[in-house]
Amino acid sequence: MTEYLAVDGGTIAYEVTGAGPLIVLAHGVGDSRAAYRAVVPQLVEAVHRVASVDLRGCGESGVDWPEWSRTAIAGDLLALIRHLGGPAVLVGHSVSGGAATIAAAREPALVSAVVELAPFTRKQSMGLGDLRVRRFRRGMTRLLGAGLFGSLRLWRSYLEVAYPGVRPDDWAERIGLIESRLREPGRMKAMQAMGRSAPTDAGAQLGNVRCPVLVVMGTLDPDWADPHAEGAAVVDALPSGLGRLEMIEGAGHYPHDQFPDEVTALVLAFLRSDATRA
Repeated sequence: MTEYLAVDGGTIAYEVTGAGPLIVLAHGVGDSRAAYRAVVPQLVEAVHRVASVDLRGCGESGVDWPEWSRTAIAGDLLALIRHLGGPAVLVGHSVSGGAATIAAAREPALVSAVVELAPFTRKQSMGLGDLRVRRFRRGMTRLLGAGLFGSLRLWRSYLEVAYPGVRPDDWAERIGLIESRLREPGRMKAMQAMGRSAPTDAGAQLGNVRCPVLVVMGTLDPDWADPHAEGAAVVDALPSGLGRLEMIEGAGHYPHDQFPDEVTALVLAFLRSDATRA
């Protein structure tokens, strides 16, 4: 059941399932909390209270916001954790990976661990060698085009590249929901604005994180020419010993939707680890 939280500037939609230690799931640009529909039941079965949230401008959350940065998203996530009675494990995909980093650095008492799925958490750079990687070239042209022109057709085309090979059984329904949401007034503009926000604010906070961090990347993620190198760079920027990188073979930019069982297993193993419980 959808619940709503009023924060400075607007209203955030979320839903809570289960009982136990709190996990908050935050999705990426142009998406909604439905991205975690296959992950939530498994986390609940593992005795966790799971809150899946629609980012500002997305899903059922409000669309009128003064800011779209990762810092702003981090503030929303921290407000939700306070409201639900933290601390919480914070799971963030793509743009929310950077937001989770900022939240953990700003309020260490509220964030006990962070999981970053295909995160944009550092300043990005692109060289000529990157463009020789066909997967990256195809993904970036569609992604940039969708953001520049606000094109639903190009966004759908990007998603087809971002889900290489394996797709969820409800793929048609998944795409249908994404498209119907983005047709609602203000939501495409929200996606464009969020997509234009640079991850430099998150990168500046990596060294200030004090909790364990799991970074999960797909080997075929089209958002980077070398996904492993990007994930390793995020881990290397964290204080020594806090970060861990896991790769999922064959996954694109949505490992939690392509391979929910594998991602959930990694998350639960991470939460059971000595580093996380310390």
